[in-house]
Amino acid sequence: MTKINPHIMPGIDKSKGLEFGLYTLGDHLPNPHTGERIPAGRRIKEIIETAQYAEQAGIDTFQVGESHQDDFVSQAHMIILSAIAQSTGRMKIASGSTIISTSDPVRVFEDASTIDLISGGRMEVIAGRASRVGLYELLGYNLNDYEALFEEKFDLLLKINENEYVDWQGEFRAPLNNAHVIPRPENEHNGLPVWRAVGGSMASAHKAGLAGVPMYQAHLGGPADVFKSRIDLYRQTAAEAGYDASKLPVATAGFFFTHEDTLEAYRKYYPHINEGMKRTNGQGFPKQGFAQGQDYRSVINVGDPELIIEKILYQHELFNHDRYIAQLDFGGVTMDDIKRNIDIIGEKILPAVKKYTKRQGEQ
Repeated sequence: MTKINPHIMPGIDKSKGLEFGLYTLGDHLPNPHTGERIPAGRRIKEIIETAQYAEQAGIDTFQVGESHQDDFVSQAHMIILSAIAQSTGRMKIASGSTIISTSDPVRVFEDASTIDLISGGRMEVIAGRASRVGLYELLGYNLNDYEALFEEKFDLLLKINENEYVDWQGEFRAPLNNAHVIPRPENEHNGLPVWRAVGGSMASAHKAGLAGVPMYQAHLGGPADVFKSRIDLYRQTAAEAGYDASKLPVATAGFFFTHEDTLEAYRKYYPHINEGMKRTNGQGFPKQGFAQGQDYRSVINVGDPELIIEKILYQHELFNHDRYIAQLDFGGVTMDDIKRNIDIIGEKILPAVKKYTKRQGEQ
């Protein structure tokens, strides 16, 4: 017998079709075509402008990730999200992701709840571990505690989110004794939707299912069906743990770039991905692997609008997910190209994706 899911879920209306969003990791990289790198202040302002432009195009959600290494400007991602909350009025906003392992869950909740109040109830938190681990030393944590830090702090974040007064004791911070954690979101739950970010680990997908929380899974490349196993495991584990898996949202995310001509999209976007990955991850993106993205079964959503629509619909058939989040600004993509992409999304891609993924009678 399934039980009511105990955690706060994002409000996703399935009768309107797959939610479509944008996310940025706040990278501050040179344009590989020109070698130019814009000033950090301009890059931050362009992220805020991108969110405003996305809302005007009808995009559902916008996320800003956290990174503390060189070539990024998103160290204080919650501050950027606060500016976006003030300058938009409809679109959902989210951290994507907040590195909860090296953050104080109390402060994360305080910041996110404040943004929720500024935005009129549009804030969500996606909590993750960090794929780039230099921030552990920078912020005073031991990388050997990578897994334990995340699990303890994620659990504490959930407890704070669902209880205004908190008693808690753990290994990595001082205990909380009837701690009053405020401000609270002004909704029926007095809390926020909190997602668990899952990378390539089946174990992490399993733990997300055990916890009964929404799962957010990012994809870099390869055949889409490779990623299905993690989503299937998540839902199976949740069901076996007694949750109603049909009520647990799944979001996927990955590289996105569109152009009227598919070959031109790949020619233009590849240097951004390759050079960006070299600088931020230590190695580039294999050119042959990127070119294989022209197959509709690839998880890389790059190509002309028709190909991208086919790709997203194929992925939706595989994953039965609730939200797709596109990363289209990585690697020094210009603001002109970002706006052109958003225009095409709003005019061509979004209407088609919504039309073919609507689920009548579901909310």
